[in-house]
Amino acid sequence: LKAIRRELGEEVDQKELISQELQDKISREGLPEEVAERAGKELKRLEVLSPESPEYNVIHSYLDWIVSLPWTLETKDSADLKRAREILDEDHYGLDEVKDRIIEFLAVRKLKPDQKGAILCFAGPPGVGKTSLGQSIARTLDRKFFRFSLGGMRDEAEIKGHRRTYIGAMPGKILQGLKVVSVRNPVFMLDEIDKLGQDWRGDPSSAMLEVLDPAQNHGFLDHYLDIPFDLSHVMFICTANIKANIPRPLLDRMEVIDLPGYIMEEKVKIAERYLLPRQIDAHGLTPKQVKLGKGVLPKIVNGWTAEAGVRNLERAIGRICRKVAAKVASGDLKSTTVSQSKLPDYLGKRWMHKESLSKPRIGTAVGLA
Repeated sequence: LKAIRRELGEEVDQKELISQELQDKISREGLPEEVAERAGKELKRLEVLSPESPEYNVIHSYLDWIVSLPWTLETKDSADLKRAREILDEDHYGLDEVKDRIIEFLAVRKLKPDQKGAILCFAGPPGVGKTSLGQSIARTLDRKFFRFSLGGMRDEAEIKGHRRTYIGAMPGKILQGLKVVSVRNPVFMLDEIDKLGQDWRGDPSSAMLEVLDPAQNHGFLDHYLDIPFDLSHVMFICTANIKANIPRPLLDRMEVIDLPGYIMEEKVKIAERYLLPRQIDAHGLTPKQVKLGKGVLPKIVNGWTAEAGVRNLERAIGRICRKVAAKVASGDLKSTTVSQSKLPDYLGKRWMHKESLSKPRIGTAVGLA
């Protein structure tokens, strides 16, 4: 009948087209038997409803979510540990203990791919490279990467979704992320897990237990989908600034790797290898147009930054590049070398001073031990 209508040039029923498209996806996507059976029942309900019915759009959206999720699709992991070490060394300077632990973690997954081990959690102050370490792990494994922040999250429905009885209901952030990456084995970065909130609407830290517990997440049940989804193939990596603020039940399910920060020599090397080239490129300059003299980077670290990470150091370098870019764009100069004596002109008054004694003196020293 549809073929005859098409040949006669008659208008094809839009409802039939939608139903046929969904039926093709259900049979083509290779859904698990339980999921395909549930989708088939909902599709039969959709076919008897009028498109003007409010329930029609609810069921249509539900079926669209079912066929959009990666129930079986996954990427193949890279098993080259030598390449993994090269990528970690390329992306990060220092952090040898952290890199060794990551290589050990990847080695165990290589020997036993279905191993349900601990969830990694990088704990440390801002700017020490927690999120970028997660991106490097995704590169080493050749997996897709997805990140979202848990900071200030107060409603457990953001994790486990809303029930379909509510208007505007949708799945939680976990299934939303899986739909974006379109594979069931990505690297999920859960940022700021120590800043989860708690409200009368629910406790999201308790909802995260089902996500992060290796003994439970093979049957994660989202309230909207109401069908168990296997999260055991997802590699979860969490970050936190203060380890003591992580809810205790969550902490018991994670292996915490501390990133205490960088010493001055490490900050200088990081600035030379990563921060300076990145800021020069970000401001439309070339390495020939802006150069830092000998001893400038240590002077910036000691005089204008006070941090465990390198964010303020990168901001200081960016401030220098902006002032140079303004002069280059106006035609006042073609290139410049920033010396230690010129730093106050670029960064303002030095606000950190280290006292040094030229000779031993009698007095009282007060400090923390």
